[in-house]
Amino acid sequence: MSALLTVTDLARHYPAAGARGERRLLHAVDRVSFSLDARRTLGIVGESGCGKSTTAKLVLGLLAASSGRIDFAGEPVTAERDARWRAMRRSMQMVPQDPLAALDRRLTVGEQVVEPLQIHDLEAGPGARQERALSLFEAVGLRPDLFDRYPHELSGGQRQRVVLARALVLDPRLVVCDEPISALDVSVAAQVINLLQDLQGRFGMAYLFISHDLKVVRQIADEVAVMYLGRIVEQGPPDALFHAPAHPYTEALVSAVPTPWRRMRERIVLSGDPPNPVDRPSGCAFHPRCPRAMALCATEAPALRRVADGRLAACHLAPAIDSPVAVAA
Repeated sequence: MSALLTVTDLARHYPAAGARGERRLLHAVDRVSFSLDARRTLGIVGESGCGKSTTAKLVLGLLAASSGRIDFAGEPVTAERDARWRAMRRSMQMVPQDPLAALDRRLTVGEQVVEPLQIHDLEAGPGARQERALSLFEAVGLRPDLFDRYPHELSGGQRQRVVLARALVLDPRLVVCDEPISALDVSVAAQVINLLQDLQGRFGMAYLFISHDLKVVRQIADEVAVMYLGRIVEQGPPDALFHAPAHPYTEALVSAVPTPWRRMRERIVLSGDPPNPVDRPSGCAFHPRCPRAMALCATEAPALRRVADGRLAACHLAPAIDSPVAVAA
């Protein structure tokens, strides 16, 4: 059975000015590869600016890739806004980080859930469309009396449920969740995560879940990819990845997750700031901040390889068991 979504050597570069005005490239996403099966969840984590949200927009065809390939259900995804792209987008929806910014404050939330059905000319007549929208309201835990409210009249958690209902009204096969709980209180965020899991079991869609919260990703994801400076540095099942990280950057991220039994001295504090993506360090991009860096790390970029327990890691210290999955430049 082939994967629902396959990303191969995906890159997105932006032109940028160098120190003396010379033209250089900012590597927002650099040769990223992964796949996602139907009904599964892939979590993508990393620091701000590592390329998570850019990857999401590339997958949906909202940005044009500089190089690489994206295939959804066996069809290539491009950023050309033609009829084929629009038809494909029916099956690929997004839940954004800020629901208030994603909603039109001039329209009721009910109108905005109905709107995708109108755009794609689905359901026969206004009555059927409203009935479909109300069924999604019920599915995401919203009361019918909220249907005629405006976005500013709802709480943050209710607005996020409206955005989720709007994404699901077209019965998508893939939902990209870009930091969907970052603006919510802890208790509300937990409700939304539980709701996402329930909806996946009910409707069977796959999730590409992007977050900086490792505890949330561990709860919802079947597999986790850790990004650093535009590249995946480790990927594998969440339990294995969080119990015994194979990459020093993952180890530092996991050590920062608050737990009641961790002593302060166990926290790994990385020195320095993330490198400038316009002036990427030689060799392994993480080596200037890595507490275990060797001389080799400064000269040779490690390839993303399968390590002993089956996960992928791009580190010279991780024992590889096969050939590179994606060769680093």
